[in-house]
Amino acid sequence: MAAEFDRDLDDLPPALRWREWMVRAEAVLFASAAPVTREMLARVVGRDCSIDLLIDDIAAGAEGRPWEIARTAGGWQIRTRAKFAGVIRAAAAVEDTSRPLSRGEALVLTAIAYLQPVTRAEVSRLVGREISRDTVARLSRAGLIARGPRSPEPGAPYTYVTARGFLEHFGLDSLRDLPDLEALEDAGLLTPGLSALPDLPLAGEDEG
Repeated sequence: MAAEFDRDLDDLPPALRWREWMVRAEAVLFASAAPVTREMLARVVGRDCSIDLLIDDIAAGAEGRPWEIARTAGGWQIRTRAKFAGVIRAAAAVEDTSRPLSRGEALVLTAIAYLQPVTRAEVSRLVGREISRDTVARLSRAGLIARGPRSPEPGAPYTYVTARGFLEHFGLDSLRDLPDLEALEDAGLLTPGLSALPDLPLAGEDEG
């Protein structure tokens, strides 16, 4: 069946072909709970279709709508615009039970993001205090970090790395989008060695 699927649509005029590719891509984006990759979209559009231009046109059509297309985790995802969060919670009659990261959690997450793969002991030495297993467990349950390969140091402890949820949560396309560490230090937002928390979206209001 997949082999018979007409992606190129050569029998349609260019304008109609482009419109059909747009609605196909939009349907895939709406149906997916996770970011949609370029490879996924390529399965439903023709070989001559520019996926970047296609996404740009869909995004342009969303101007003024309550949703937007976000580039995240190596793909694209349709998201409700942040300003409508309260409206959605009110309609569903639910309370906002989420909480921001404590400064301690944000510091641990920042260290892991920049130094991964890194062990809990290495993070503890870096920040100058013991990092509890509970802190690591909370970040893991939130889908922000995951276990990495075992360290070659004695005892072969697990290392930790950022998970895909980290990119999705903070709207990053890849880890290359993290702010440059040296630039943060030069700007006074971060003291050398990650001993102070940067003024980044990673930080919550809760001092913890």
